[in-house]
Amino acid sequence: MRTPLASLPLILLRNSLLIGWLCLLLAPLAKAEPQTEPPVLMVLGDSISAAYGMSLQQGWVSLLGDELQQRDPPWQVVNASISGDTTAGGLRRLPALLEAHQPQLVIIELGGNDGLRGYPVGKLQSNLEQMARLAREAGARVLILPMEIPPNYGARYTQLFRESFAAAARESGSTLGPFLLDGVATDPALMQDDGIHPTIEAQPQLLDNLRDTILELL
Repeated sequence: MRTPLASLPLILLRNSLLIGWLCLLLAPLAKAEPQTEPPVLMVLGDSISAAYGMSLQQGWVSLLGDELQQRDPPWQVVNASISGDTTAGGLRRLPALLEAHQPQLVIIELGGNDGLRGYPVGKLQSNLEQMARLAREAGARVLILPMEIPPNYGARYTQLFRESFAAAARESGSTLGPFLLDGVATDPALMQDDGIHPTIEAQPQLLDNLRDTILELL
């Protein structure tokens, strides 16, 4: 059957209203921007970065996270540090961490416990290089933080230990950072009673030591 001519205006009006409603409903979807995950900075460290002796929120890594949240775009900071960890432990943990967090920047703060236990320097350097290469192959930039040990381990071991960080950064194409505990380790007022771990009051100084280097890598 043909539609009566008298009904055409009503049908056209209904269709116009339907199209109008659809446009209103779809307009927000058309304007909505796709949601993207913030880039990730991951810190792979030991007790110095795991905020030993204080709450995790008081440590330098958390302070860094607070600052990077204010950037445009904001960065997410993942603290993958464990007290007592060594370069061997970090190497074992890293592949799963890279897969889970897909970081754009990885800060490696490991090696202090290797030195305090007298581990072979060659193995320390090899582990640092392997971690850096794994992170770079996953698409991340890498910052290796050097560490120092007390002189009572002997001049030769102390010197080789210090040089291993620079060598690992050079061989892996990574960035060698400043000494995290610069201006802190030699100040008893900024160190806990064990003489190894910095206090709560020292945490802003630790971040100050690294801030410029980190911002350049971002």
